[in-house]
Amino acid sequence: GQGGDDRAKARGDRRRDVGSSQDPESAFLVKLGRESLNVRMARHCEKALAVAKYLKGSPKVAWVTDPGLEGDKYYDIAKKYMPNGTCGVVSFGVKGGRSAAETFMAGLKLASIATHVADAKTCVLHPASSTHRQMNDEELAAAGVAPDLVRFSVGIEDVKDIIADLEQALAGV
Repeated sequence: GQGGDDRAKARGDRRRDVGSSQDPESAFLVKLGRESLNVRMARHCEKALAVAKYLKGSPKVAWVTDPGLEGDKYYDIAKKYMPNGTCGVVSFGVKGGRSAAETFMAGLKLASIATHVADAKTCVLHPASSTHRQMNDEELAAAGVAPDLVRFSVGIEDVKDIIADLEQALAGV
């Protein structure tokens, strides 16, 4: 009846306005992760810059965006406002476009294909074949998503292992 519809709407509106209720274990895990966030973020930033420098020198990479990377369009402003490090996410394009980026993604062994950022594990995403897969190249361009774009969230693994994974995956492109 009508009463059931009203209750469902009220629950839906509350969930929309304030979010879902968190169970105690999830709240504990969020709190636990937050306690080490400052330590992890320093490692993310440090390792991401090393990854960005590696990618910048790779002949298989078309472009690299990292505000901590000298020459990046946001480098000067990042130095001013983020003197202790910028970000653990490096964006880059694989030469050869969408298909080359997809081949690169398939070749990764250490990095997980996921949308996470600031995770302890390195995560990677190719938006053109995942979150934006329904779009053609023109629609991707209008949304500001290059077909060759790879978003790489550097974890806290040994940076030599991360770069070795990138190197072997790029070798397959």
